[in-house]
Amino acid sequence: MKSSGTLFQFYNCRILRSSRIYKEDLWVRDSKIVNPEPIFYDEKIVADVKIDCKGALIAPGFIDLQINGGFGVDFSTGNYNVPQNPVIKVASGLLQHGVTSFCPTVITSSDETYHQIIPFIKKQNGGKYGAGVLGVHVEGPFINKEKKGAHPVQYIKELKNGYSDIINTYGNTENICLITIAPELDPDGIVISELVTQGITVSLGHSNSSLLQGETAIRHGASFITHLFNAMLPFHHRDPGLVGLLTSLKIPKDKKVFYGIIADGKHTHPATLRIAFHSNPKGLVLVTDAMSAMGLKSGLYCIGEQKVEVTNDRAVVYGTNTLSGSIASMDFCVRFLMESTSCSLEQAIECATLHPAQVLGITHKKGTLDFGTDADFILLDKNITVQATYIDGLCVWEKGL
Repeated sequence: MKSSGTLFQFYNCRILRSSRIYKEDLWVRDSKIVNPEPIFYDEKIVADVKIDCKGALIAPGFIDLQINGGFGVDFSTGNYNVPQNPVIKVASGLLQHGVTSFCPTVITSSDETYHQIIPFIKKQNGGKYGAGVLGVHVEGPFINKEKKGAHPVQYIKELKNGYSDIINTYGNTENICLITIAPELDPDGIVISELVTQGITVSLGHSNSSLLQGETAIRHGASFITHLFNAMLPFHHRDPGLVGLLTSLKIPKDKKVFYGIIADGKHTHPATLRIAFHSNPKGLVLVTDAMSAMGLKSGLYCIGEQKVEVTNDRAVVYGTNTLSGSIASMDFCVRFLMESTSCSLEQAIECATLHPAQVLGITHKKGTLDFGTDADFILLDKNITVQATYIDGLCVWEKGL
């Protein structure tokens, strides 16, 4: 059934709105969440379609800002000339995990690879085909070689020629919404400032940055930290590095610092999760950093040009102990964060909904159940298990079907 003009009422449910859970119905029309009061008092009509949610919690759809692939697809090496764009395969698979929007992530690659891949990962709304694409997250190649993680060292670059290096490396930046940069490569913040001016969110990561260098980058417009604790200097009491940005007093008062966390039980110890969460709960953003093996069995896979071995729920660069992405899903990460930190259900969900939307500045459309926002939401049971996923107010995935 098309939602155009049709008034939907979701009842027998609770909803998460404004950081609180209410016993309340959710109303949808024309793909948007609507305020029922004007409908009752002005239009004087009832719902065209009533949907019994059977006591479920309705929450905004999850948003993943860093995902390298999944279900056998690696965004950095995918064949984009086949009839079905590989992004669509991942977009479809993510629905079962409650993800309604995501940023396909391309790791450090050659210029040729970027020029081939980025034009094919276009921003698009979600639907029956799968979760929506918010834009590409390019993680590299402007990172520190000493903190490369699983990134191929031969393609890592410095910012020698300023913003022109950005254009020459990626080609057209139209499809890019998020870029990870080591701030020490842009000490004066010139490139960061230009990227932000162009509407691209800048994240700091894969870095040997001091706290001072991180603070400078934030003042020039950076607003996110890529997978906190991973691929950066470890916390030190005299110079906490990028980790210190969570509590820095040298950041403008109107500036908020967000940080990604891979809550998969492998990348970050539960005690570390607790330290980060209790230091800056409003800035925590859950990311999966999932690679092609997510949703599949143990074996050999790829992330970019690196061969990755997956065993015992852990992905490492083949022949090493270096972690190479995760195989966790977003719903798992939400549950693991809640279990590890004893945070509230509302807080855990907002780390996968409201906070990532705030990072990209899209809360007027995504990440909340506010009136006028896109009707992208999920139904959760008491175990925080996804029962159904809705995009534009229409069911695109339901458990058991």
